[in-house]
Amino acid sequence: MYGVGLGPGDPSLMTVRAVRAIEQADVIAYHSARHGRSIARAIAAEHLRPDHVEEALVYPVTTEGTDHPGGYRGALEEFYTEAAARLAAHLDAGRTVAVLAEGDPLFYGSYMHMHKRLADRYPTEVIPGVTSVSAAAARLGTPLVEAEEVLTILPGTLPEEELTARLAGTDTAVVMKLGRTFPDVRRALERAGRLDDALYVERATMAGERTGRLADTDPGSVPYFSVAVLPSRLTDAPPRQAADDRTEAAPDDDAAIRRPATAGGELVVVGTGPAGPLWLTPETRGALAAADELVGYTTYLDRVPVRPGQRRHGSDNKVESERAEFALELARRGARVAVVSGGDPGVFAMATAVLEVAVQDAYADVPVRVLPGVTAAHAAAARAGAPLGHDYAALSLSDRLKPWEVIERRLHAVAAADLAVALYNPGSRSRGWQVGKARELLLEHRAPDTPVVVARDVGGPEESVRTVRLAELDPAQVDMRTILLVGSSQTRVTRRGDGTETVWTPRRYPADGGPTGG
Repeated sequence: MYGVGLGPGDPSLMTVRAVRAIEQADVIAYHSARHGRSIARAIAAEHLRPDHVEEALVYPVTTEGTDHPGGYRGALEEFYTEAAARLAAHLDAGRTVAVLAEGDPLFYGSYMHMHKRLADRYPTEVIPGVTSVSAAAARLGTPLVEAEEVLTILPGTLPEEELTARLAGTDTAVVMKLGRTFPDVRRALERAGRLDDALYVERATMAGERTGRLADTDPGSVPYFSVAVLPSRLTDAPPRQAADDRTEAAPDDDAAIRRPATAGGELVVVGTGPAGPLWLTPETRGALAAADELVGYTTYLDRVPVRPGQRRHGSDNKVESERAEFALELARRGARVAVVSGGDPGVFAMATAVLEVAVQDAYADVPVRVLPGVTAAHAAAARAGAPLGHDYAALSLSDRLKPWEVIERRLHAVAAADLAVALYNPGSRSRGWQVGKARELLLEHRAPDTPVVVARDVGGPEESVRTVRLAELDPAQVDMRTILLVGSSQTRVTRRGDGTETVWTPRRYPADGGPTGG
């Protein structure tokens, strides 16, 4: 059995090996709808002989409407089983069978259903073909992917929400199987902020080929054999910037603005989560990929892959206001700017710093968006179990931006209310006494054996998550890469069957409002 890839439609794009397989075959099989016309057969027609036995594998349904007791999937399963049996009869009789497939046989093709049912029983060769993805890019004359860009191939039949998330989080994409799915795909592209970049290709390399901007395409005219293409973002990008030149551009440097002067700039504040790429949301990935300029604390910028055409502006972690003004000025002059923050940008991070500056009249017309990220407390809690499973508070122990007296009052209030508490910025090289003082204040209201999750570098190479008793919390073991999760009176520590400890706080609170004991 041969699975013969015919390419995207133009017979001249068939491979020499595909032609030879057809010539060697006794039986030519191809799929078609109930009207009997087969695109695969039409592509290969000039290579078919009168003595070829033809097996037309006619789909019983082409949409999801059927009265089959097993529904649409049941009808197709029965069809594939019967079709495989017809081909097996030829193979058992010693005949060579060539199953024709548009594009590539194992790329969203009908052939694969025959392959799964027959390849383990008969000698089989799959002959690859040019896919519609490659054909579409070629007909557009536009690079599909460059350098380290990621290409995502999506079926248009996915739910709109799923399409939106995946389109927002990738560099380049091809969406297949349009037709009746086109309105959903168009909305997904628009919601992902990618509609202006999207191109449309219909019947690539075939008669009736059409290309153009997807936004200008009439939904009522779109056939199944069409694709949406998000091409490479780097087509018109300047040469890749040297790694040691990331921080030299200033807002008054014309080279820092890569977009046309007439284009509107914007500023997006993004959270990278507690560590690397595994913690990024699809929306954040998309915003980072779309940015002309990246601005942030150097440690957080280093988590973002270097992309040709982007400029990176790293700075120290104590110049939040200056960083925010720098980023807003870039956006005011027309650049797409991403301010990179660790964790969630709205939790003790850069979102507020940006908004504090953005209220100035000079930046009143600059669009500012904040995209959420996984904050340190939630990352640490997930590693430990569910210590924040009930009401909890979040406090920063840093007294750089607020007096220690305020921190003390809030610690007393949280502890007296029997809330679990996440303590951010607990200590650093220049200040180590706050952890010890916080422990003393909490012990005025909490039992000495209250569980405390000490989580350091969650998601990073030096990750450490352990649980200690509140009375035994050692300030010397805490630094700025650590977050502390202090339990309430209800928080439990359970040892699992594999020996690991799980920390969790019950969802229900005692009716009398008091501790339930051990």
